[in-house]
Amino acid sequence: MSDKPVFDEMWGQDETLRDPYKGFHDWFAEEDISRLRAKQREAEEIFRLTGITFNVYGRAEAEERLIPFDIIPRIISGQEWSKLSRGIEQRVRAINAFLHDIYHNREIVKAGRLPEEMIAGNEAYLPQMIGVQPPGGVYTHIVGIDLVRTGPGEFFVLEDNARTPSGVSYMLENRETMLQMFPELFSRNRVRSVQNYPLDLRRSLAACAPSGTSGKPVVAVLTPGIYNSAYYEHAFLADQMGVELVEGHDLRVVDGRVAMRTTRGYTPVDVLYRRVDDDFLDPLNFNPDSALGVPGIMDVYRAGGITIANAPGTGISDDKAIYSYMPDIVEFYTGERPLLQNVPTWRCSNPDDLAYVRDNLPDLVVKEVHGSGGYGMLIGPTASKKEIAAFRAKLKARPGNYIAQPTLSLSTVPIFARSGLSPRHVDLRPYVLVSPDGIKITPGGLTRVALKKGSLVVNSSQGGGTKDTWVLEE
Repeated sequence: MSDKPVFDEMWGQDETLRDPYKGFHDWFAEEDISRLRAKQREAEEIFRLTGITFNVYGRAEAEERLIPFDIIPRIISGQEWSKLSRGIEQRVRAINAFLHDIYHNREIVKAGRLPEEMIAGNEAYLPQMIGVQPPGGVYTHIVGIDLVRTGPGEFFVLEDNARTPSGVSYMLENRETMLQMFPELFSRNRVRSVQNYPLDLRRSLAACAPSGTSGKPVVAVLTPGIYNSAYYEHAFLADQMGVELVEGHDLRVVDGRVAMRTTRGYTPVDVLYRRVDDDFLDPLNFNPDSALGVPGIMDVYRAGGITIANAPGTGISDDKAIYSYMPDIVEFYTGERPLLQNVPTWRCSNPDDLAYVRDNLPDLVVKEVHGSGGYGMLIGPTASKKEIAAFRAKLKARPGNYIAQPTLSLSTVPIFARSGLSPRHVDLRPYVLVSPDGIKITPGGLTRVALKKGSLVVNSSQGGGTKDTWVLEE
């Protein structure tokens, strides 16, 4: 782990209460601990009754779990958020420009800023998207940028989520639960709202409808079905937006349009917010065994007859090997230096980097290039000798499948523990909506928290939880 002292977002590094937490601190000091314990149990019951769950894979059967929720908010000042927002917007603009370029002229490759093999040999790169112009020029309609903090003004991008970023329903339910349980807390703190996200999402998606759309665009959410780990979120967002939730068998191509089955027959769909991976989207163009997608949808898409959000092929931009080039990508497409920094990254496909990583495994975090959800990674400082040896063998067998990063000294925020407030490590996933009308960033996002003392793993699938994220008015 880094030798740098851990930055506590409530108490700073010198045990002085930081300004964003002063209103909360005064409230907490007046509260009865037994009442708060009851409120924590009440929050768990709300989540249980609402059905806010996720599935854990990797066992004989997927196990459905309740999302752990902590009642102590994470609080960010308006000034901090303003700075963060500028960096997030810059990065998302660059990602969108990068995607257009690699599927068209590849100027970044011609300029020598990105090796050709990073694209040509990348399994997330879709040749079917070459030359395709998405409606409105938008590839990344919904983006989640994972951020970690190491100091008062030090934020790093841990990874970019440009395929199908999940978790926004937890952000919304966390806020709804806190408003329900602690209305007095919000009356004492000027907290920016996140509740308009579903409406903003629908408007943003509708603004990306194909140019030939007549009347109000028809939007639908495509889900793989009830057995998907994020099905709760798919149903939640469709309901909150007031649009249909559909599965592949509900859709078919009719007269050159993708149409959904309704009680009045088949109705054309203009914008499809898909939560199905590229490989399963169209059995005629990708995996022929897929029963989750729509045969022929890619042909309609290439002809400009439907908007698919996010665009097929966006996954290459959140590939962890491409991530290591993001500072160059941002500078190339914006002409500006990146406002948000990357975590230093070693590409194990590079022999020198691989040698360093293998020699320093106990001190590093190693991730699969296409991994997600905390699976398939090694956290060196907390790993056993057996786990390190196993990862060394994996690196030898498939070095190009991995990147490595230093173990950062992640910031901590308080959780409500048995003894009262206790610090735990966190990350943050803000949500970004992109349309021809502009970029909209929801104030806050999803804070994921490592509930085990000293743990750096925040993923819910690996024992982490969530908490409400406050951005204060300036």
